[in-house]
Amino acid sequence: MSTSAIIGSPLTASPLPGPLFKILEDTCKRCADREAIVAEDGRLSYTALKAHVDAAAKSMLGLGLQRGDHIGILLGNSAKWAVLYYAAASIGLVTVPLNTRFKIEELGYALKHEDIKALFTTDSFLGKIDFVGMLRRIEPAIDKALPGQKLPDLRNLVVVGNTVPAAAMSWSAFATRGGVISDQQLGRVRAAVMPDDLMLIQFTSGTTANPKGVMLPHSAMLGNAASVCRRMGVKGTDRYYSPRPFSHVAGTTMSLLVSLVGGCTLVTASRFDAAEALRTMETEACTLTSGNDTMFLMMLDDPTASQRDLVLRGGWAAAGEEVMLRVMEELGAYEICNAYGLSEAGPNVILSDRTDPPELRAAGWGRPHWGMQCVVVDPETGDACEDGIPGEICVRGWSVMKGYYKRQEETDQALEANGWLHTGDLGQTDIKGRLQFLGRLKDMFRVGGENVAPLEVEAVLLQHPAVAMAQVVGIPDERLGEVPAAFVVLRRGQRLDKDSLIAFCADRCANYKVPRHLAFVENFDQIGMTESNKIQKNRLRDHAIQLFSKDKEKA
Repeated sequence: MSTSAIIGSPLTASPLPGPLFKILEDTCKRCADREAIVAEDGRLSYTALKAHVDAAAKSMLGLGLQRGDHIGILLGNSAKWAVLYYAAASIGLVTVPLNTRFKIEELGYALKHEDIKALFTTDSFLGKIDFVGMLRRIEPAIDKALPGQKLPDLRNLVVVGNTVPAAAMSWSAFATRGGVISDQQLGRVRAAVMPDDLMLIQFTSGTTANPKGVMLPHSAMLGNAASVCRRMGVKGTDRYYSPRPFSHVAGTTMSLLVSLVGGCTLVTASRFDAAEALRTMETEACTLTSGNDTMFLMMLDDPTASQRDLVLRGGWAAAGEEVMLRVMEELGAYEICNAYGLSEAGPNVILSDRTDPPELRAAGWGRPHWGMQCVVVDPETGDACEDGIPGEICVRGWSVMKGYYKRQEETDQALEANGWLHTGDLGQTDIKGRLQFLGRLKDMFRVGGENVAPLEVEAVLLQHPAVAMAQVVGIPDERLGEVPAAFVVLRRGQRLDKDSLIAFCADRCANYKVPRHLAFVENFDQIGMTESNKIQKNRLRDHAIQLFSKDKEKA
């Protein structure tokens, strides 16, 4: 690999190795009376947060949990989630965030494969998901005594809510378990935690029944959060609205840890609703926010958007150029930064700086964080690509994962011996040492021999004033191999016919990128989205093949 093709600075250690408790203690001293977190289950100042974390850490030790043990958290975003996460990390436990959209098979696999010894859950979620019922089907022993035969490692089940099985304990009962642990015992346990200890096992956001668990140490997550803080310009007086699920690293690192390291206030929600998000940002006087294309487009198209008196100045977004420009102009977040990353990299790889020109931030250009390096390679040959030539993004340095938990073969496929992580993402570099994310390699398709990235076509569709959201996939074609198929959500009150929109694209992009098939949809709920409001491209493609093949049959 040519060293001249590598962008970034010389490799260094993490800029904020931690461990977590040192950072928590320092922030809570500096920002004692400031609100740390605002959630549906309450508001905590930094002083109160520290007290709750200390109490929860003692209770965890009172359960017999020891450094290196794994705990699961199956809750929506809440102050309790933050307390459990910080408490576990402070005594060397490893948190395994569990997706609230997991079905029985996924949840059962996660609890068993990740060797979870204590699970903290709510009895139900959003008034319709019965977690206790799911757990009862996975491990019937929760109604008798733990551990059971199905989950032999699970020894403690703590339930928030009224439905507490016989082998479980309530939140209030859990709180009493710390009474036997002294301050001195707690201090000794915390002193043994090292920056290189695992802090999180993060499931990749794939749709398979057996997702991979990404192992991230304190030094990777805290260094990533500190680097993001610098690029975003986080100040202690900021109020940061982020409904990104805590079960994803966009929640644990880019929301919780960014707020903790920056000493600002995190305002969150258990689920994302566009109108509620706008209302919350107004009433809480939020200055920072975060989201992806889907979330921001839902907010921008909400009828209450123009009525809100927002004081946003920045934050971060994983979004295309048209969406970024609208967020700057219509929501007032003029300093918003464009982010690219993945769980395996802690997660942020590239973040534009708030001081970069708006056009560069909107287009997604950014540099690796200090001490990190990136290179773009030809996915077939592994040779480094020249500037402006798309290829697979590879990254190495202090924020890269240690590997996938108990998945050595997959680890070896993703991580080279010299530390390079193959992301599976498409990007390109420029002569200024910047990187631009272009899409997922697996989402790329070839039209008559020409490579097409869905983001390219989606960006063109979003230029139309009547289009609110757009998603593009490649589907099989007898003559060209594959062709673009688009699904479009129109803005409220707008009407448009397919031929006009296709003609609009034909005037603005190469012929092979113009959608050959197009359908208008009200939303993407029928196709399915991940918990972090990302469109599931694989399901979208299956839906497109089925839908548009019927059109061919009719023709």
